[in-house]
Amino acid sequence: MPPLSASTFASTMDAPFVRLWRGFLTGRVMVALALLVLQGAGQAINQTTEPAVLAVCVAYLVAAVMLRVLGRHRPPSPKTGPQWLPSIGVDLAAIVALQLLNAGTMNYTPLFGLPILMAAVLGTLTLALGTTAGVTLLLLGWAWWLGSGTAGDDAPRYLQSALTGTGYFIVSYLVHQLATRLAREQELAQQSQVAARVQTQVSALVIQNLTDGVLVVDESDVVRIANPAGLQLLGGTSLPELPFILASAAPWNPLVILARRTFRQEQPQTADVDLLHPGQSPTGLHVRTWLTSTREAARQTQTERLCVMFLHDLREMEARLRTEKLAAMGRMSAAVAHEIRNPLAAIVQANALLEEDLHDPAHKRLAHMVQQNADRLARIAEEVLDIARVQHQISHAPASTLPLDETVSQIWNDWQAQDPVQRRAVVMLEAGNPQVEFDTEHLRRVLVNLLDNALRYVGQEPDSLTVTTRTLPSGQTSLQVWSDGAPMDKSVERHLFEPFFSSESRSSGLGLYICRELCQRHGASISYQRLTRTTLRGEVGGNAFTVGFRRTTRPADAATLFDTIVV
Repeated sequence: MPPLSASTFASTMDAPFVRLWRGFLTGRVMVALALLVLQGAGQAINQTTEPAVLAVCVAYLVAAVMLRVLGRHRPPSPKTGPQWLPSIGVDLAAIVALQLLNAGTMNYTPLFGLPILMAAVLGTLTLALGTTAGVTLLLLGWAWWLGSGTAGDDAPRYLQSALTGTGYFIVSYLVHQLATRLAREQELAQQSQVAARVQTQVSALVIQNLTDGVLVVDESDVVRIANPAGLQLLGGTSLPELPFILASAAPWNPLVILARRTFRQEQPQTADVDLLHPGQSPTGLHVRTWLTSTREAARQTQTERLCVMFLHDLREMEARLRTEKLAAMGRMSAAVAHEIRNPLAAIVQANALLEEDLHDPAHKRLAHMVQQNADRLARIAEEVLDIARVQHQISHAPASTLPLDETVSQIWNDWQAQDPVQRRAVVMLEAGNPQVEFDTEHLRRVLVNLLDNALRYVGQEPDSLTVTTRTLPSGQTSLQVWSDGAPMDKSVERHLFEPFFSSESRSSGLGLYICRELCQRHGASISYQRLTRTTLRGEVGGNAFTVGFRRTTRPADAATLFDTIVV
């Protein structure tokens, strides 16, 4: 790394630079005051009067005090220039004046060290060496002045001035190098401090947004740091405030034991534990622990040992594993469904030909059962293969728009006309017929799937099923299908939109998954909520599936580029 210049020091280390500047200003005031006191005391003792010397001392003191008061907030630029005249320039002028006016044996040469140190510490190397060169020339000039008025050998005086100047050059260079090094070290320390602060902020942000729980525990079982997920996994009726003692609640004892074992063995630990809260179901956790440092390392670095605990919800881990298994089964099922379609078609055709020659009612019933189950197998195979078809359509479908209320009304009428007695609902189209980005056939598939699902669990009241469109003041347009069915189990709700997941043995579990895929293709969202609606019977709770659309101002256009999947 190249040496850091004093200009960089001044620009990047403002606070230390200002402190040094103020220190030199205060030192100048003290030197000026000491000169005035000593001159006054010396003249009083010797009973001599040297008003010029006293005047110089007073003027130097006034100049030093004024600069200390007026210039304490704005240190000069470290580069060579006239900004140094009120400080270094005044110092040199005052010392030269005192040396010239001095009638006694007092030597003011050591005072030249003050401006030289100021230039070396606060200025550039050029300023430091320039000031030292000026002082050396003044010393040589003083030696010549003394020699011009006396007879004798002048060599000792010139040699003394040269040696003094050489010493000043050495001191000036070394002091400047030392100041530069200190400034560089200070700059690196500040950079390290900023980097550490940024790293701390990033680490805190990452920990706060981790879905897995994180606890940082010390050797006294005190939880120093905990992210929201970690506090949530600890359970209980209320979340504790940091810091808190992990051993304060009996359900957390398995975590306390694991943390103490980590400190004792100084090795990472892994375990599955159950937190048993009174009146609640057990919370299964997969816990991993790490130690920040060993006992010996902590003693050498004088730091504290901490145990970092990562908490994973076993239910979520099992759900992810189950999803991966279901996805693999889905791929295999699609391949199997493709292979069984041809023999299934042969079975259906052979059964139809056989049924034409049957006359016994019992035989006809058996043939009808074969036909029904073959149709069921065909539907399941088609639903499994629908995933690949939908993915193909999603990737090739162009962007299109449609009038929401008009399209929902048409889809509802077509669906309701298939069974007017059973398919009853309250339809409230209140969106104002905005244009939304969605394909008509894709919206038909989504809405029909939601209506078919709701019809399985809907009550017998006329308002048990509700289809609603609305536009919020923010401009968000939505379509909602609400039914007064029973609440869903949490285990079912968590996996509603996963492929091949269904709470019914006769369902393939693909309907809601396809709905989600179609919504994502068009920038829309689909979600489930348990909502309470006001009906003729009063406040009734029910299951609501809501599709939030991305609104557009483009004119509606038809999108018929792809084949329609028959619902």
